[in-house]
Amino acid sequence: MKNIEISGKVFTGKGNGAKFITLQWVRTQIEAKAGFTPYAGTLNIRLSDKNAARRKVLETTETMSIRPTEGYFSGKLFKATISTVNCAVVIPEVAGYPHNVLEIIASINLRQQLQLSDGDEVTVTVHT
Repeated sequence: MKNIEISGKVFTGKGNGAKFITLQWVRTQIEAKAGFTPYAGTLNIRLSDKNAARRKVLETTETMSIRPTEGYFSGKLFKATISTVNCAVVIPEVAGYPHNVLEIIASINLRQQLQLSDGDEVTVTVHT
C-alpha cells in the first residue's frame, strides 16, 4: 500500500456532498467499504496545482467505488487519515467536477472535531 499526502485549504461547499452522503444506498456502500457510518457532510479542501496533480493520480488508481442507482453518478472511494482520524476521500466521477477540490468524509464532523475554519491548511493521507 502506498500513501499519497494531499494538502489544501478548507472551504465551505454548496452542500451537495451532504445531500449525496445522506442517500441510503450511498451510506450502505460507505459503511461496507470504508468501515464507518458517514457523518452527513463532507470536508472540502481546495488544492494548489501541485496537490491537484496528486489528486489526478487518484483518478487513475484502482480502488473501491460507489456504484450509483439510476440518475446518479459513481465515485471513487479511498481510505484515508487526517492527523489520527480515520476518514475517506470521495472523488465524484462526473464531467466538469473541479480538479482542484477534494471531498473528505468521516464518521464525525471533521470541521468541528479538528477545529477547522475556512482557509485553514489541512493534509490528508490517502491510502492507495
